[in-house]
Amino acid sequence: MISNIQVGYEESPSRDVLGRVYEYFLSRFASAEGKGGGEFYTPNSVVRLLVEMIDPYRGRVYDLCCGSSGMFVQSAEFVSAHATAKGNGGKAKSDISIYGQESNHTTWRLAKMNLAIRGIERQIAHGDSFHNDCHPDLKADFILANPPFNISDWGGERLRDDQRWRYGVPPASNANFAWVQHMAHHLAPNGVAGFLLANGSMSSNQSREGDIRKSLIEAGLVDCMVAMPGQLFYSTQIPVCPWFLARNRRDRRDELLFIDARKLGQMTDRTHRELTVDDFARIADTYHNWRNRSDDYEDVPGFCNVASLEEVAKHDFVLTPGRYVGAEPQPDDGEPFEGTMTRLAAQWREQQVEAAKLDAAISANLESLGFGAGQERS
Repeated sequence: MISNIQVGYEESPSRDVLGRVYEYFLSRFASAEGKGGGEFYTPNSVVRLLVEMIDPYRGRVYDLCCGSSGMFVQSAEFVSAHATAKGNGGKAKSDISIYGQESNHTTWRLAKMNLAIRGIERQIAHGDSFHNDCHPDLKADFILANPPFNISDWGGERLRDDQRWRYGVPPASNANFAWVQHMAHHLAPNGVAGFLLANGSMSSNQSREGDIRKSLIEAGLVDCMVAMPGQLFYSTQIPVCPWFLARNRRDRRDELLFIDARKLGQMTDRTHRELTVDDFARIADTYHNWRNRSDDYEDVPGFCNVASLEEVAKHDFVLTPGRYVGAEPQPDDGEPFEGTMTRLAAQWREQQVEAAKLDAAISANLESLGFGAGQERS
């Protein structure tokens, strides 16, 4: 059956059938394997958000720990714009170049197959991005990544003098800010990066991580931070945070956008949540409207806010969106404050009277059983 599927031709279905089958089995395996499966598979809804935020449709696209190449192919829009199929004669495909690297040999083979069955040209190298950077001279226009969170065995003690640590030497006990600086090192002068890290990266001050985060902010690299709901991943139930870096931020260098999307998404089963099409649009449109200085952008209490560097500094360069977006406004019930307090005070007095009656009834029952105050049982 599979041998009869036409892939890469205009008359084939609008979505690459073989690629979709491959993706389906990857997702099912990741779900079944849990933490182990999550090492190579990033859920489609998370990938799609990153893709729609940074619009990687022309130039050099890089993923430094590409897993099964999900960042390149799991977005239907990305595939339709850049694959040789869909009747574009390869024109759109020629506008991008794909660069990736993966340290796990089995996962690297999955990545190459995932791209090959879609007819996407690629340069996917096998090796450790920290200790064997296979694209040392690459300056990428777009970087998409979901690096392993909080890894402690990355060999950082052997890289203390590495040229990539421009904003501070990352701790050998945690690779989070080594990943960030590796991406910053490979970012082109007008490049944009969207990647995922554990929530702790927004606030940690251990081993001078706070100093590195401060240096990145003061250098004007951090563009936008998004707080996400939990249960989006097969490998962990904890929430993650997308970071967005940008090199050319002249018109917004002194401010950052914060988006709190923790209330978005819907449960697809008992343990997994997905972002909806409306969620993608709301988050991405907010970012694009702010970035493009559109009149359509406005701060929304409880969801998004533009903060100045001075405000971020007052918060000790902690980047948790909840600190900046404020509280969502509560609906006004139309009742004046004095009326509300009068009503609640009367309700409280009624409850006090009822509580006294219940206490008396309980005391009487205890006495009838011989457990009243002053009663002793031998």
